[in-house]
Amino acid sequence: MRAASRVSLVMCVFNGLEDTRACLESLAGTTEPFRLVVMDNGSTDGTPGFFERFPYEYPLTFAKSPANDGVIASLNRAWRLADTEFLCFLHNDTEMLEPAWLTRLLAALAEPDAGLAGLYGAKRLRADGRMVGRTIVHSLSPRPTVRPPWEDVAFVDSVCMCLSRELLDAIGGFDEGYGFYHGHDRDLSLAVLERRRRCLVVHAPFRHHGGRTRTRDFARDAAEEQRDLALRNSALARFAEKYRRQLPCDVRSPRQRMRDWLGMGLA
Repeated sequence: MRAASRVSLVMCVFNGLEDTRACLESLAGTTEPFRLVVMDNGSTDGTPGFFERFPYEYPLTFAKSPANDGVIASLNRAWRLADTEFLCFLHNDTEMLEPAWLTRLLAALAEPDAGLAGLYGAKRLRADGRMVGRTIVHSLSPRPTVRPPWEDVAFVDSVCMCLSRELLDAIGGFDEGYGFYHGHDRDLSLAVLERRRRCLVVHAPFRHHGGRTRTRDFARDAAEEQRDLALRNSALARFAEKYRRQLPCDVRSPRQRMRDWLGMGLA
């Protein structure tokens, strides 16, 4: 008999069945019991049929979005289908490499004042909302940079975000005003910090294939790259205006900043 699950993994998918299969295969050895909630955003490949004949033993909730209106709106529909204490939002183009990855995320959330945990983030955001690249910490294989077991950050990337359902409900879910895809992870991170809760990046190695979680078929030609860049910039401008009183944001103490500046050039 499987132990009761206290966490749901939440995904939004649009085609990319090969990536989804690889992700789910990597989850098979996860030591922490979990439920899976998947929102399909209009897939036209074999994704719906795959989930209708779901081959894995962990509990599944599968639903279809009424319209292909974006990742952020679909994620809001998806997490409200979960009834577990914790929610872990995960891109379907990730592969987890250690069975204890989810247990480590939940352990981080048990830290005093912890609110949000993930696998990729940055310690400093500029006044315009952009992260300072040299303050990035992550668990990307083969060379994770985050010091075990976790480090405080200002921003947790949407590739993996874990928090309590209670906290997300109090925040009101993801802000759909950002539009189709970009901005919701920065917004959630600052909303957590605004409530005097900590954001953490956890040491739990993973692979990320990247760029294949959106719910439109972006043909990656120059025109579409420009379109995506415009969407990113629009979301960033909205974020910077919304949180202008909290930006710039740096979770490091003055001593840590000086140490980083002297030792590694993290300005």
